[in-house]
Amino acid sequence: MSEAGTAPDSAPEAVTAAVSAVLEALNATDSNGTETLNATAKFVATAEGTALAYGSLVFMALLPIFFGALRSVDCSKSKELGEHDKDSGFRNAADMPETITSRDAARFPIIASCTLFGLYLFFKVFSQEYINLLLSVYFFALGVLSLSHTMSPLVSRIFPASFPNKQYQLLFTQGSGESKEDIVNYEFDSKNLVCLLISSVVGVWYLLKKHWIANNLFGLAFALNGVELLHLNNVSTGCILLGGLFVYDVFWVFGTNVMVTVAKSFEAPIKLVFPQDLLEKGLQANNFAMLGLGDIVIPGIFIALLLRFDVSLKKNSRTYFYSSFLAYIFGLGLTIFVMHTFKHAQPALLYLVPACIGFPVLVAMFKGELTEMFRYEEASPEEAALKEEASQPEKKDQ
Repeated sequence: MSEAGTAPDSAPEAVTAAVSAVLEALNATDSNGTETLNATAKFVATAEGTALAYGSLVFMALLPIFFGALRSVDCSKSKELGEHDKDSGFRNAADMPETITSRDAARFPIIASCTLFGLYLFFKVFSQEYINLLLSVYFFALGVLSLSHTMSPLVSRIFPASFPNKQYQLLFTQGSGESKEDIVNYEFDSKNLVCLLISSVVGVWYLLKKHWIANNLFGLAFALNGVELLHLNNVSTGCILLGGLFVYDVFWVFGTNVMVTVAKSFEAPIKLVFPQDLLEKGLQANNFAMLGLGDIVIPGIFIALLLRFDVSLKKNSRTYFYSSFLAYIFGLGLTIFVMHTFKHAQPALLYLVPACIGFPVLVAMFKGELTEMFRYEEASPEEAALKEEASQPEKKDQ
């Protein structure tokens, strides 16, 4: 959603379930769209400040989609190889992608709508101050874990081979003997602890100051983890999900004031922000242009699916990925243009969904690969594990 107004100065990888929870929350609160802050009585944004803010938001939105899509390919390869236990590939269940089926996609807009209306009632009945205090603590923990997961590959490359990298395991079990069951079984190493320490510093900064840079670091981590770990099982499922949220976005933006009320009351790093008065006030600027994470993650997981489809074709080409990536840039730019032209709130998915689906479909029709695109199917981690187990006897016989 795009909206004119005044932003408050204020605004937690461990699990894909947590990423899903964040995704529902951001769709429920930021109207799954772009919320931009235009000129107010107190401050009139300059053309340079506005261009800098919007350009920075578009650039930041592209980062988690591009790198999250690349990382989703590695996740998918590990999943297909059956690397699902502690001795290979995914050391922790938290590192495994969560597969979204057509049934999940169909239910998501309904769940998001219920969450949105529930938050609306909460803010009407309970004190906004106490609700946001609880949310701040929750997103502090989730943000630290998410940012730590995002940083982990980079930190692993930076540290020299001589670094004493010790292994650790956090294990909680229930029962005893044959009935013993793992409740928590998380493996990590010294490098992970370094990532956690750095992320905790950012978390404390966000918790105490609610600074927009700390907000963006958490927001980028949430978005990248979402694109990396939430996998659509096929293109049809992606169309169902994007189509359902298209209707959801348009209805809650144009049909009621619920979306706007919750978005203005909700203080959490579920959006990227950039100040339009940065040139005048520096890092202490407080007149923000905003982009909801829903507008990044929802199209992003579809774009990541098309990249994995490109890889499956084994043609050393990334045609569908690049076409959908360019379509996203076009749709986001169109959203900003229409909002400023008509000076009215706009649901961003109204423009992003047709662009992100339409462009790749037209390319597939032109190349004669439309049927192949819609027949492409990805197995869930559980299905991949069962397939790997079934193939073990065959490998031994050979």
